[in-house]
Amino acid sequence: MSGERPGRPGIRWTRDGAYFSVFSERAERLDLCLFESGGHEYQRLQMHSTGDGLWTVYLPACPPGQQYGYRAHGPYEPARGLRFNPAQLLIDPYARALSGEFQWAPAVFDYLPGKKSWHINKQDSAPYVPRSVAIAPGKELKSTRPSVPWSELVIYEANVRGYTMRHAALNESERGRFRGMSNGHIIQHLKSLGISAVELMPVQSFIDEQFLVERGLRNAWGYNSLNFFTPEARYAGNDAIVEFRDMVRSLHDAGIQVILDVVFNHTAEGDAHGPSLSMRGLDQLSYYRVEADNPGLCVNDTGTGNTINADHPRVQQLVLEALCYWHRHMGVDGFRFDLATILGRSDYGFDPSHPLLKKISMDPRLKGAHLVAEPWDPGPGGYQLGSFPSGWCEWNDRFRDNLRRFWRGDAGQAGELAARMSGSQDIFPRRSPAASINFVTAHDGFTLSDLVSYRHRHNQANGENNHDGHEENFSCNHGVEGDSEDQSVVAIRRRQRLNLLASLLLSRGVPMLLGGDEFGNSQRGNNNAYAQDNETGWVDWKGLDADRQFTQQVGDLVWLRTQLYRSSGGPDSHREAVFTWHKADGTVPTEHEWHGLRSLQLQWPDSNGDVAALLLLNGDDHEAVFHLPRGPQSRWHLAFCSEPGARRPGAEHFIAAPWTVAVLVANDEMLPAQRSV
Repeated sequence: MSGERPGRPGIRWTRDGAYFSVFSERAERLDLCLFESGGHEYQRLQMHSTGDGLWTVYLPACPPGQQYGYRAHGPYEPARGLRFNPAQLLIDPYARALSGEFQWAPAVFDYLPGKKSWHINKQDSAPYVPRSVAIAPGKELKSTRPSVPWSELVIYEANVRGYTMRHAALNESERGRFRGMSNGHIIQHLKSLGISAVELMPVQSFIDEQFLVERGLRNAWGYNSLNFFTPEARYAGNDAIVEFRDMVRSLHDAGIQVILDVVFNHTAEGDAHGPSLSMRGLDQLSYYRVEADNPGLCVNDTGTGNTINADHPRVQQLVLEALCYWHRHMGVDGFRFDLATILGRSDYGFDPSHPLLKKISMDPRLKGAHLVAEPWDPGPGGYQLGSFPSGWCEWNDRFRDNLRRFWRGDAGQAGELAARMSGSQDIFPRRSPAASINFVTAHDGFTLSDLVSYRHRHNQANGENNHDGHEENFSCNHGVEGDSEDQSVVAIRRRQRLNLLASLLLSRGVPMLLGGDEFGNSQRGNNNAYAQDNETGWVDWKGLDADRQFTQQVGDLVWLRTQLYRSSGGPDSHREAVFTWHKADGTVPTEHEWHGLRSLQLQWPDSNGDVAALLLLNGDDHEAVFHLPRGPQSRWHLAFCSEPGARRPGAEHFIAAPWTVAVLVANDEMLPAQRSV
């Protein structure tokens, strides 16, 4: 037996075997349980305490692929937050792979369900819980990471399963899986749009909530983590690790980065009455935050039943090691942190200098990784937009809401529109405009097509009496709720979709598109399709053939954005370009004029300070006559217009139809006709 002693949780391989180590500060005994591939437990080894909360045991001649789990012994006093029950097989929080499927059964609870008081459940949970799998240390993914300046980054959010299930060119082994994201048709589509980073919704192992299973539904989004290291098995045909890495390599080869939406704020163990699957049974009081005066109850700042204890050094270590694993070994280029304020939350509230946020920012193993925060949670003081440390980017929901309201026709939105499209420096005063992740739609809410087709949410299929999801979406149905055969309604909806995307893609900051919006994907008014693992939640690719010109226009906008940023130096340059806003008549609005404005022009400078482009926004139901400044070449070219029959610009004027965005450029080399697809 080797004399080496491990200093961290997880598996430490030696030449002759492996150390198994797990953290539990309050357990009185821990057992390593070994399983055959069929799920039969054939041996238990008692682990030894190292005195610092770590328990370890050495397994000589441990074969790669060995299936295992832990059983924790100690006091069972749920009212005090002590949930030790050796009948529960516990997943290793550091497991790199899992075997077997989770099943809802009475045995997965450490108590007897249905009783009025806590009674320990002595039924073995092993038949219903995945086993951890010992994986020999693999090599870091040797893939050439695409280098994309922040000024040219365009993020594309997609769900692995929902995005690939209905694509006609994919075979059955690819649909709903990592292999589908690797398919050449998918990659070519992303390249044709000019996408530089795909943001995948959660791929860490997760389970379907019990209430969904009882309704005959499934978790389609994945925000219910079972383990932080392992890729979700339902997204793979055979080996999830291999297939995930192959997907990353394929996207990298195409020049596309991979950002993961990660869920470190809570786990699938839920509230005090949830199952005991891993951290709850190992040491609930260390891994989760609990009520100060009632430690039997988990703090529920996430709205999902439990909240990770970001103050605990071992929890910080777990999160950091998982991030480094995905970045270095799995090839991921960055992370979007779901409910990221939880990672900076202590008992007294959110702290941007929280040790966990600092460790994530400063770990040299994560150098170069994109760090994107969803800067809010449902807890007290949970809305923290603009509060994250330098080097982090943040989802900007104020950008989303303002653009929606302006193009819906709400009064008094022009002043904020200018601030949002100029980089939201009022929110991020000492940070680059790239700190703002701008979006109009995301997985949570209406798709772009539904945003202009529905005034109200239609979530009845979720089984919650249409009470779930956002009630106020700042949407507009343009006179008809849902589908319409009225061609005037169809036309204005199409134009408004282009208006919103043009405003998004030509703003300062980093734009994010929702996968499928570029060809009109609809969820039939469901603005919370988390439980719709079916045709409601799956992207309908038929829209691509129905209006290919629309998709072409979206690609043109992405290309035009890149050209404009390159000409001006972009937000990453040493010399910041000065963007100026004007009224339609070319004058600068006074402070009191902003409230009533509906037509605006943004003058986009080149690196010499000349006006390289004009972004003309007519958010009025009347034509607007825009007075044009004299261009460097004394002539303006129409590079984009959301109105199909737009007139060419004159030397001094451009007439924009109601509800229209137009882009004029001084250099005809910036015309989208110059781009190659």
